[in-house]
Amino acid sequence: MAAPPLMDELMRRTSVVAATERRVVRLTDPQLFSFPFLYISGKYDFQPFDAEEIETLRRFLSFGGFLLADNALGQLDYGFDRSFRREMARVFPDKELRKLPLNHAALRSYYLIRRIGGRVATTPYIEGIQLGETTPVVYCHNDLAGAWERNAMGNWAYECTPGGQQQRQEAFHLGINLILYAMTGNYKQDLIHVPFIRRRLTQ
Repeated sequence: MAAPPLMDELMRRTSVVAATERRVVRLTDPQLFSFPFLYISGKYDFQPFDAEEIETLRRFLSFGGFLLADNALGQLDYGFDRSFRREMARVFPDKELRKLPLNHAALRSYYLIRRIGGRVATTPYIEGIQLGETTPVVYCHNDLAGAWERNAMGNWAYECTPGGQQQRQEAFHLGINLILYAMTGNYKQDLIHVPFIRRRLTQ
């Protein structure tokens, strides 16, 4: 399971108190809007959402919800990547998934992210959909969960290639950042943080 190790790291490194059990929800679940952070992952093509699911997801993301998509195959233009892009184009026909710059608030909400981790290193960036001043959809191509996951014996389930343990740490850093970004939004865009961030970037 990938969620418990990430939640453990989140609580160990921050003051956030998190549930350690994942909750599987459908877009038609009446409790959907009680969960501000949604995670979707997969390797292969998936069935299109129906009209009700598209409208519900659009409302969820437009009114403060956050969605992290994770390409578990780590391959572009195939399988999950193709299906996810198709569905996002239906949810937000006038928006596009775009590469997020390294100064984006999601990449400095807790750690200053310089490299995108994961089980694989498919791309050195993440993508997002911008709605006004926020980015409620973030998409990673590097299989973050594959880097977070432990097996029943408590050992890492997968190796991270080619960067090893450093690449795994970077995956945890990004996961923690995205959770905090979903909770706090763009507060790190405030100019009061600029001198501190510049000092950190030069270290």
